[in-house]
Amino acid sequence: MAQETNGSGTAEETTGSVEMTDEMRDQAASQVVDRFSLWSGGAGLIPVPILDVAAVGGVQLLMLRRLSEIYGVPFSENRGKSIIASLAGSVLPASTATTTAMTVGSLVKGVPGIGWVAGALTMPVFSAGATYIIGKVFIQHFASGGTLLDFNPPDYREFIKAQREKLTGRSPAPPPAGEPGPATRKGASTAGS
Repeated sequence: MAQETNGSGTAEETTGSVEMTDEMRDQAASQVVDRFSLWSGGAGLIPVPILDVAAVGGVQLLMLRRLSEIYGVPFSENRGKSIIASLAGSVLPASTATTTAMTVGSLVKGVPGIGWVAGALTMPVFSAGATYIIGKVFIQHFASGGTLLDFNPPDYREFIKAQREKLTGRSPAPPPAGEPGPATRKGASTAGS
């Protein structure tokens, strides 16, 4: 890799390789989501109540930063935090009980003995699942040309529901007639995302 200086005088790394295709970008993004979902599940094992939830939030924010880099979307940490909180606070609970389960799973760890076991069994599963769904939502959003500034969580309710059903092994119901989902790239398949 070579380093070039941009107009502001900072160094940027460049490669001599060809720019990523949409398929390569989507594949790289899916790998990032899979990896961070596992990390999030690991963070759910932290035995300290509430600290585990904070760690999961940090993993999700880092995942969002990586996805932004893959799709060339400008990233703002403050905007990222508010978007993840908004998504987790408005859309996920409407389609799943993930946020509540994560909070209860975290708090129950404070009960000596059985509480930690119960929390250790539930928190990693819900953490990994929520991170996976959030990652897939942002892959869909960024792939359709969206940015952090124009992200609107309610636009992705049906997509989130389909991803949740995919995770639980149920076949997703077809979207209601006349209700378009989030925009997708022309000619791009959304299978596997």
